[in-house]
Amino acid sequence: MTGETTVSTAARIHGRSAQRRVLRALLDQLPTRGGPLLVTGEPGLGRTALLSWTAGSFRTGPVFRLAPGREPDGAGPTPGELLAVLRAAARRAPALVCVDDAHLLDTSARAALGHAAERLPAADRVGLLVSVAGHRAVDPDFAPLPTLRLDPLTPPRAAALLDDATDGGADPAVRERLVAEAEGNPALLLALVRRLSPAELRGRLPLPAPLADAATLAAVAGGAHTCRPAAAGDLLLTVAAAVQASDGPDVDAGLVLDAVRRLRTPPAVAERPGPPPEPPEPAAVPGRREALPEQLAQGGDRLRFHSALVRRTVHATAAPERRRAVHRALAEALENGGRRLPGLLHRSWSLTGPAPAQSLADRLASAAGDGAVPAPYGLRATAYARAADLTADGATRAERYTAAAEQYLLAGRPDRARPLLAAARARVAPAAVRGRAELVRGLTELRDGPVGDAHQSLLLAASLLAGDAPADAATAALAAADAAWAAGDLEGCLATLASGSPRAGEPAARPHTGAELPGKHPATVVRDHGAGMRALLQGRLDRAAAPLGQVVERGRTDHRPEALLRSAAAALLLGNVDAARRAGARALAAARQLGSETLVPQALEYLAYAELRAGRHPQARAHAEEGLRVALRTGQRNTAAHHRAVLALAASIEEDPDTVARHVTAALSTARRHGLAQAATLAQWAEARADLGRGRPFDAADRLGLLVLPGPGRGHFAVWRLAVPCFVEAAVLAGRHEDAAGVLTDFADWAAFGADRQAAAQLARCRALLAPPEGADGLYRRALDRHDEAGGEFERARTALLYGKWLRRRRRPREARDRLGTALAGFERSGAGVWAAQARDELRALGAAPHGRGSGALTRLTPQQLRIARHVAEGATNREVALTLAVSTRTVDYHLRRVFAALGVRSRLELARVVGQAERAGPAEKTGAQP
Repeated sequence: MTGETTVSTAARIHGRSAQRRVLRALLDQLPTRGGPLLVTGEPGLGRTALLSWTAGSFRTGPVFRLAPGREPDGAGPTPGELLAVLRAAARRAPALVCVDDAHLLDTSARAALGHAAERLPAADRVGLLVSVAGHRAVDPDFAPLPTLRLDPLTPPRAAALLDDATDGGADPAVRERLVAEAEGNPALLLALVRRLSPAELRGRLPLPAPLADAATLAAVAGGAHTCRPAAAGDLLLTVAAAVQASDGPDVDAGLVLDAVRRLRTPPAVAERPGPPPEPPEPAAVPGRREALPEQLAQGGDRLRFHSALVRRTVHATAAPERRRAVHRALAEALENGGRRLPGLLHRSWSLTGPAPAQSLADRLASAAGDGAVPAPYGLRATAYARAADLTADGATRAERYTAAAEQYLLAGRPDRARPLLAAARARVAPAAVRGRAELVRGLTELRDGPVGDAHQSLLLAASLLAGDAPADAATAALAAADAAWAAGDLEGCLATLASGSPRAGEPAARPHTGAELPGKHPATVVRDHGAGMRALLQGRLDRAAAPLGQVVERGRTDHRPEALLRSAAAALLLGNVDAARRAGARALAAARQLGSETLVPQALEYLAYAELRAGRHPQARAHAEEGLRVALRTGQRNTAAHHRAVLALAASIEEDPDTVARHVTAALSTARRHGLAQAATLAQWAEARADLGRGRPFDAADRLGLLVLPGPGRGHFAVWRLAVPCFVEAAVLAGRHEDAAGVLTDFADWAAFGADRQAAAQLARCRALLAPPEGADGLYRRALDRHDEAGGEFERARTALLYGKWLRRRRRPREARDRLGTALAGFERSGAGVWAAQARDELRALGAAPHGRGSGALTRLTPQQLRIARHVAEGATNREVALTLAVSTRTVDYHLRRVFAALGVRSRLELARVVGQAERAGPAEKTGAQP
């Protein structure tokens, strides 16, 4: 083991924010206490770069680097000697010790390092950072250490790394291919970039095939794929080959054992009836854990590689003859067990050369499209793509590439679908085949791309399919309307719905693949949903209720996730939140049962919206959090943006504005690039509602005015009406009464529709805010009565809060306390912390402060002074505070002078600092106040 002391600068790291937070915490604690941390990950994920970044970020002491030396086994330091060295390093200052590639240390050095790490006292102020390769199990010497595992980069992080490496010069299609091929491995991604010529990188020349060849994979793996003896190599290769036709990273150990035996059996013996005999010599086989190569792990009766990169490298670097023999052995084992589809796939991979094999291609495509054969979407996609590769006829090949793309879309892999669609488009094919490809392309872009592009692709699909597949054409038209809806294109949505309804009695087209494409529905569902949407957008709820009601009703008996999703969507359009929740929950269960990763986040999206409409923000947040994880994992950025918007809305009633800002920023980042007007409007509404809850009506009114006031910048047509009550409240508090009154006419029409159960109560509340004193009391009472009929605790609490404030200003304290207490209880049950704080402030102003609230310097202030101090600390002028609190500017001046004296501050800047410190010390005080 060798060592050196270095002073370095921090290396640049792409992504790894979570890991860097952990490492930063380790460095921050070193001045007082030390500790060990083990970093592991497969080759190429950046272990060395992360250690370099950590070393460069450490400024309070020396950094020691220990590396595998050339001492013979047993010649390194003893555990006691190494521990003494580490302790001595931190006598004068905290120290960081970095040991990279510790798995390469000899046996005694590993034991010494592990012993020292376990017994290093925290008081010695030594941070011990140990890196080991993740393509093998962690050594027992290091197993007790806390572990930080590096996972592959997410697609957005990988794309950012690629843009940085190419200065953004990669063609978009090439960029997507590279990101998909690298599978989140940054070293492999950079190696692929270096392999391409400038013309290939810019899309002017075709990419090499395979994109990640054996030499590139081997260079990144760095020898981690090699093993001895030859028998272990056969086992590695067999597992690597078997995974290619497996639904996941692991494979059945019995299948592998059967294939290995067949591989080692002489041909003459293999032709005899009966199972193949045992191999003639001892070999590493599944079931004997001690005999497994270090690259493999066994769990129960399943085998897998520790590293996906090593698995790919093992397969790519094998001798072609041996690789074909392994696939042949797997084909025989699978066919012998009656597993036709994966058996045919391995049979196709055992062929010599790239020449077409029409008979095998036809059998493979037939098996992939057999709905009676249970198979995951990914396996069907692989089979269709391989069948296309073996097909000579261009039109048939295009059809099979399209079918493969369909299955990848269902599997939640749009990154795999797009190259296949490009391959299909490059071949001459009939209109029906081209229409099918455009339908899949449009649905792919609808979930992960510019929705304007999706709209055009889907319209083209509808025109191409109209002659041979009218039901599919109607499906495409309805999906095009969905794209226009997402973009906020009202005219485009209406035009598409007017031309896309199927004629009565037309049957749905027969599925091509044994599984329905997302968005594909029976003709009656397409017709009814389209007619209902069109009537609703035209303002004819009377004509919309019947067809949309039919779609909702079918959701009670239909078990297909696509039909259930349409049922949930129709229920939301009608304001039937309970039916939307039921249909969404059933769609989620059906999608999970089918294994459709594409449909799961969509079902969670409808569930989240239904919970929001019902005012159940915690439930909406739970659905959106899960939906966001699945959407990001499956590359559905548009769906992820919608979930971000829901999370922002849910967080907008809580106490942490940073969470709202984070979700809003992420949602708008995608929404603006992809033209998602609906998601953008929801996110901006969430930002404004957070301002309103924190007592910043001027900011809220400015934000909401852009969404709800007439003009070209008005928000999405399906969302802006929902934001009107927030705007009216903010505008009244900001003194913009005319603007507030101007939007109520349209909102009254919306409330009369009956599609939003809260709208009637909200309308009465808005009118109360604008009414003269003699009329407001009755309007507030009417609003509360309507809330009782509609349900929804959060909205009722908001009305009770405003009514309580109004009563307090009218010097009716007993009634005000009742209303404010009701509001506080409703907010607390809804998890609306920021609004609950407003209710507490109002109760304090009445001398009825809730028990246990208030701490620190701010307790010296009266309730009125506290409200003024908070507003001023947030940057409000005296005039703005006066308008917000419905008092005179002179009153604000007077109270502000008393605040300065009580807190001992001389400026607004000092006041902001004191208020911020006090509220960080007492989170219960985070709020603004409104009258």
